[in-house]
Amino acid sequence: MTSHPLLVEFLDHLRVERKLARNSVAAYGSDLRPYVAFLAKRGVPVAESGPGDLSEFLWERRSAPLKPASLYRLAESLRQFHRFLKTEGRALSDPTVSLVSPKTGDRLPKVLSVDEVNRLLAHAPSPTVRTLRFKAMLELLYAAGLRVSELVNVPAASVDLTVGYVRVFGKGGKERVVPINRRAIHAIRVYLEFAKRAGPLDGPLFAGRKGKPLSRVAFWQELKKWARAAGVNRPLSPHVLRHSFATHLLRGGADLRVVQEMLGHADISTTQIYTHLDGAAIKKAHRRFHPRG
Repeated sequence: MTSHPLLVEFLDHLRVERKLARNSVAAYGSDLRPYVAFLAKRGVPVAESGPGDLSEFLWERRSAPLKPASLYRLAESLRQFHRFLKTEGRALSDPTVSLVSPKTGDRLPKVLSVDEVNRLLAHAPSPTVRTLRFKAMLELLYAAGLRVSELVNVPAASVDLTVGYVRVFGKGGKERVVPINRRAIHAIRVYLEFAKRAGPLDGPLFAGRKGKPLSRVAFWQELKKWARAAGVNRPLSPHVLRHSFATHLLRGGADLRVVQEMLGHADISTTQIYTHLDGAAIKKAHRRFHPRG
């Protein structure tokens, strides 16, 4: 599908000026291409779209059906797109000014309990380069709360096993330094020794075949197998471990701003969802143990 020139300009703006990650730009594109096609069928120029066109499009997508979270993201993509067109003088008005984003239902992120994380990390299959590499990746993922894209691409030179930290380049190329614990350091050292990698580390730390990084999909598939073998029988993704990292830190008394910095969140409101999650746990405990709960 050939993209509309205004959409191409918007996506270039996200990539070049706002420096969004490639996956984020792709998500905007996948949201907005059906919208541009919808307007074309109605014979409405993109720059002249009105509130009625937006409502019809969102209603059509709601009937698809899309999940509330997907509808919310779609509405935000439309808002950003039309705000850009108005700001850049490509359109006379912004039809999203009165647009009300669909409710997401305030769904809280899924997390593992500390016991489930311990079981996951305690699993120890026969030592091979593959199993020790995955064990090291799993320890680092939970120790530093990394995104899976950050984990599979982390350069070997970005991990200091003496001081105990990992240097990460997250969304938009933003750099952050996150401390890592002794278990993660030990697991990485064991993996490197077993793989017989000596001297200065070069390239991806967790290189797969031909020295290239593992794919996110390959890691996810391996994680599901590992979890079943460890007796953690619930839906699990790399991001669940990131959520667990943040939640367990806050429950242990960590400052919200510190957790925000370690997660690489640009806005603290993104991190605050973990305080809501902790609040849900508190309410559950209150209902269970309070004499009048």
